[in-house]
Amino acid sequence: MKLRKLVTITDEVLVEMGQPVAPPTRRAAAIAVIANPFAGRFEADLSVLTDIGAALGELLTQRAVAALGIAPEAVESYGKAAIVGEAGEIEHAAAILHPKLGAPMRAVLGGGAALVPSAKKRGGMGGVIDVPLGHRNAAYVRSHFDAMAVTIADAPRADEILVAVVVTDSGRPLARVGGLSKTEIVGQDGLR
Repeated sequence: MKLRKLVTITDEVLVEMGQPVAPPTRRAAAIAVIANPFAGRFEADLSVLTDIGAALGELLTQRAVAALGIAPEAVESYGKAAIVGEAGEIEHAAAILHPKLGAPMRAVLGGGAALVPSAKKRGGMGGVIDVPLGHRNAAYVRSHFDAMAVTIADAPRADEILVAVVVTDSGRPLARVGGLSKTEIVGQDGLR
């Protein structure tokens, strides 16, 4: 993996619609900008990218958790996303995000029964991607359906891929649309 840049962003919501958010809603994104080894050409075997995904799953999750200053097991939501530069293809992002990135994330966090929500797209420098979020143990916890917008001014270049992992220590600020609460999670099937 040729890593050009690492960026960490934290977001803390203290007030929403004039109402205090206590405790504050906190999210952290850890982002890597890497060279795309297949930029400008078709490659049938994308295993190089799947292995990069495994390495980034561990690295970025560790950095995001550290940015929040919490124990890994205190993470409530997670998500992942990638933007492929114009000389790449969407499948390059899929190769990084799907086969191997999730297991190292869960290992860092000490588990996670739910699928890791993801997004991918092609874009240029300064492109924005909304990293979808969901509760790490139960997909039906509506209070944790959220997203964090991620952008880096100089990435991805045409021959690069921007990869982001986001973790939170809570759900949305002032969530109140019902559904399964986090206190009702069983956490066995990833849904409830």
